[in-house]
Amino acid sequence: MFALFQSARKSLRQFRLPILAPFFAMGLAACDPTALSGIGNSGPSVDTSKPIAVALLVPRGSGSASDDLLAQSLENAARLAMRDLGDVKIDLRVYGTAGNAQTAATQASLAVSDGAQIILGPVYAEAANAAAAAVAGQNVNILSFSNNTTIAGGDLFVLGQTFQNTANRMISFAKSQGKDRIIIAHANDVAGQLGSNAIRSAIIASGATLAGSVDYPLSQEGVLAAIPRIKAAVDNNGANAVFMTSPSASALPLLTQLLPEAGVSQATTQFIGLTRWDIPATTLDLPGVQGGWFAIPHPATSAAFLAQYSVAYEGRPHPIASLAFDGIAVIGALVKSGKTDPLSAAAITQGAGFKGANGVFRFLADGTNERGLAIATIRDKKVVVIDNAPSGFSGAGF
Repeated sequence: MFALFQSARKSLRQFRLPILAPFFAMGLAACDPTALSGIGNSGPSVDTSKPIAVALLVPRGSGSASDDLLAQSLENAARLAMRDLGDVKIDLRVYGTAGNAQTAATQASLAVSDGAQIILGPVYAEAANAAAAAVAGQNVNILSFSNNTTIAGGDLFVLGQTFQNTANRMISFAKSQGKDRIIIAHANDVAGQLGSNAIRSAIIASGATLAGSVDYPLSQEGVLAAIPRIKAAVDNNGANAVFMTSPSASALPLLTQLLPEAGVSQATTQFIGLTRWDIPATTLDLPGVQGGWFAIPHPATSAAFLAQYSVAYEGRPHPIASLAFDGIAVIGALVKSGKTDPLSAAAITQGAGFKGANGVFRFLADGTNERGLAIATIRDKKVVVIDNAPSGFSGAGF
């Protein structure tokens, strides 16, 4: 797919949303969430001297080799995290959802009947939403691997990195660097619209200025037609930044190549990305992405997780396997508190957050999350961190 963009003049067969954008494709299917809104429940009473019954819902059994690979990687990462818990013992019980909402609901109910005190997963938003609905009112919280914020709330929390989290971090940094008049360039599909909404919200919250918004169809012709419109918006509104929602496997290579050719100077107009510009690695070779800003997880922490996983399982984890590691890390930290209700929503959303595979993170009262992200740029085809990820959050907690 990426080869299609080595020249903007080449034919574009189709755009697709990659799993790293950031793994948002996993969440888009759910558009009618039934999970309860508001803060989650009090959680089960827990005897911290006994193993904690944790249900891990993975997409095994769908008949898809990729789902089975993801399922195994998630289980591996969860068991890897269990090694670091010291005196906290986890009774991990794995349930296959077949990547299916109805099956996920059935398996979630079975897990609770089996005594699960908390649920990790499922991956896909529809499945997570169905699982939450199936066990609503049974005092069990769910830490899903989705990053679709439309399903979050009530007993259901999302572990995946969200567009809003990234947009907030990027806009805050941009404003601190004087890049405060921002054009949003986004595709007119669901992901593009949600990404645009997140950026718009971040701009308003930060006190920066929305200098314009330009959408485009996901086609070569659509992107080509958007270039002069973006250029006009920059010139007419005095913009000093263009925030792009598209990932490397979609419109990003075209935009970053053609905008400078059209006269949008990167010397005065900062290019900003909502997705990672270092994935795939071949993106780093593109002239148009040099000097652009994007967010990445804490580099050292992420590298340590990858190394630990590689030694344990002789291979690289699936890109979202770290979320299972994070889920176990959360449970371990909460149980170590010694409280009788360590798995309650109030405990899960404690302000100090947790340390996971990719750095610090915390859950918010609305079921979404905040992750500590670094700001990176590309110089001479290499990733360079220009603003470090935070090492912790302020707030009450551990």
